[in-house]
Amino acid sequence: MKPRLTALLPALSCLLFLPAQAQQWSVEQAQEWAKTQPWRAGSNFTPSTAINQLEMWQADTFDPETIDRELGYAASCGMNAARVFLHDLLWEQDSEGLLKRMDQFLAIADKHKVGIMFVLFDDVWDPSPKLGKQRDPRPHTHNSGWVQSPGKDVLVDAAKRKTLEPYVTGVLTRFKDDKRVIVWDLYNEPGNPNLSAYGKVELPVEEKKKHSLELVKLSFEWAWKVRPTQPITVGVWTGDWSTKEKRDALNAYQIDHSDIISFHVYSDLEKTKSMTEPLLEYGRPVLCTEFLARTAGSRLQDILPYFKEKKVDSYQWGLVAGKTQTQYPWESWKRDFTAEPEVWFHELFHKDGKPYDKEETDLYKKLTGK
Repeated sequence: MKPRLTALLPALSCLLFLPAQAQQWSVEQAQEWAKTQPWRAGSNFTPSTAINQLEMWQADTFDPETIDRELGYAASCGMNAARVFLHDLLWEQDSEGLLKRMDQFLAIADKHKVGIMFVLFDDVWDPSPKLGKQRDPRPHTHNSGWVQSPGKDVLVDAAKRKTLEPYVTGVLTRFKDDKRVIVWDLYNEPGNPNLSAYGKVELPVEEKKKHSLELVKLSFEWAWKVRPTQPITVGVWTGDWSTKEKRDALNAYQIDHSDIISFHVYSDLEKTKSMTEPLLEYGRPVLCTEFLARTAGSRLQDILPYFKEKKVDSYQWGLVAGKTQTQYPWESWKRDFTAEPEVWFHELFHKDGKPYDKEETDLYKKLTGK
């Protein structure tokens, strides 16, 4: 070996052992994390006084009193987790204020022993979000004011998508070691075309999926720069993931890059099993971040015991019937309702804390040991 190369050996050996950028957890890391966690059962949570993410978090409408009361309802039946949506425009509007209110929210949740999963992006419902006062609910209509994050104008523009990095890294950096945060869900239902609500496709389906996949990839890259101590996930929600070969590009990327695997299913028990079992084969912890649609066959009495048996953490849609109006079904966008449906679609409690169905809240108590 030439003398000059010999002299460089110590420096080269140091370079060889520099740690690579931390990325996805190994299966073993994910399973070790799972050993530290109880079985989680909870809801997707928006206070009854907020129509969407912006109304929940903006300074003028942030409502800690209602949040405290309604997370108390959750805790009263044994729920120990909640999935909560953020929005990129909140960071743009007032990043320090958002972080302060998130900390206040986490303190309330921690008082009730409810761990929080935050969701950063969302492809569902209104593609044109705007800051400020939010519109009133459309009468008798499911989720009539929910907004996408980011809006369509940002999603379709590669340069604008990249401006979202400070939002992701800023929020994750602030709470990356906070034990009150249990999971980071980077992106809800990427590629959702919103057919059930708006009656037409806001973008050609494949075009939206392409843009959403690019933002999914960026979201993971930005999250890995921070590498929080909590697990990172993006849940699959549509298509066929029964085998690796049948997955589309979005589902494959989401499953193959998440620390823990998450999914949505709004179907009966048989279908729920068929969608859960293939995900368990990956050897990672699995959680269902959306279920419960009573008139579509997704019933707590059937599905919650199955998730407990399989150690699948579960987050039903909705907690308290309020301005999101998700006790009404998806079809309320297409069929006129003049009164609340006799059988609620989502939600567990009335505003006064009375359960919609005591059998359901008793089941939560039984399965969580409340």
